[in-house]
Amino acid sequence: MLQRIQVRNRWKFIIKPWEEADPWLFVACIGLTIFGGIMIHSVEINQGLIDWWRHWVTGGVGLFLAIIISRCRYQILIEWKWPIYILINFSLIAVRFIGTTGLGAQRWINIGGFYLQPSEFAKVGMIVTLAALLHDKTVPTVRDMLRMLAIMAVPWGLIFAEPNLGTSLVFGAITMGMFYWGNVNPGWLILLFSPLFSVLLNNLSTPIWIAWVVIAGIIAWRSLPWPWLGTFATVLVNVVSGHVGHLFWGVLKDYQKMRLTGFLNPEKDPLGSGYHLIQSRIAIGAGELKGRGLFQGTQTQLNFIPEQHTDFIFSAIGEELGFIGCICVLVTFWIICFRLVTIAQTANDDFGSLLAIGVLSMLIFQVFVNIGMNIGLAPVTGIPLPFLSYGNASLLSNFLGLGLVESVANQRQRKKRWN
Repeated sequence: MLQRIQVRNRWKFIIKPWEEADPWLFVACIGLTIFGGIMIHSVEINQGLIDWWRHWVTGGVGLFLAIIISRCRYQILIEWKWPIYILINFSLIAVRFIGTTGLGAQRWINIGGFYLQPSEFAKVGMIVTLAALLHDKTVPTVRDMLRMLAIMAVPWGLIFAEPNLGTSLVFGAITMGMFYWGNVNPGWLILLFSPLFSVLLNNLSTPIWIAWVVIAGIIAWRSLPWPWLGTFATVLVNVVSGHVGHLFWGVLKDYQKMRLTGFLNPEKDPLGSGYHLIQSRIAIGAGELKGRGLFQGTQTQLNFIPEQHTDFIFSAIGEELGFIGCICVLVTFWIICFRLVTIAQTANDDFGSLLAIGVLSMLIFQVFVNIGMNIGLAPVTGIPLPFLSYGNASLLSNFLGLGLVESVANQRQRKKRWN
């Protein structure tokens, strides 16, 4: 009897630190990583590559780091926000001087044969910094928002200049999601992106663009603290943006325009900008309901889709596992998002809640854009599918984000566990 009690107490000692952790979140992320390795192996089985094995090794390292982080007090990061911010900017600047170039961009630093991509880790670092700046602002003012945007603009600009359009877009999604959760006025968030809408709409239809400028002015009048000045500035910025964007569009070469709009009609350039999209849609369509079978996809096994192990891994899933396989992947991502929202709602403090929403914004944006470009609803931007696409830095950054969220979950009060 005494021996049983000792064994029970020993198990309690081991399990107690993890009582409030979210097992569903861990299981879903680990399951996707294992499944990602299988699909990468399927894509490269005829090429003799071992990226699938590297994917699993990196995932194992990432899981180990996530477990360690989940046992730490995430609140200490508030005091480390500026060192973290300085570190991510320093690493992004270092890329400009000692980085290696690949695929037309200078994004990687070679450290002992391991290619480190600072922009991936900068996403997690920016989540921490922004959460630390927002957590003590009950109702952020316009000045608070502009100050945070200025802080975020430095790493964003360095990433955009690499050039790395995909990761810079992820930065925007993280900022929008955390601003919204941090009680920033929704009208201000619309105004923040209104110049971009003006650029797009002025190239599509002048009447629609004029209507948008009027709508932006109304939003500014109703939401900004200084109606007259704010409305005038908003209308002016949108008018200028529309005309500048129109002029800029006219300066672009035809092939550059095709890269931006090719997803709307990829058949216009089937051997150029539209090639990836056409082949990806063929692969997904060929899978039908149940798929052709693992390692049996013709598009996948004959390498019709370049970079399929990274940006277009979803097309391999669609061809070999069909509609059922795609739905299973989407359901798993839904579980991850649901658990992240639950943790954000039950966190002990606003800082932890903002960390969870930042990671949610980072993951959900990448999922939507990556799957969108695989099925022809979004341009090819080089954004990987979280936990599934091959990419050491991307996978590690996702697990670092997972560790932060699990740390938030692990320190919740017991009574909130099942809320």
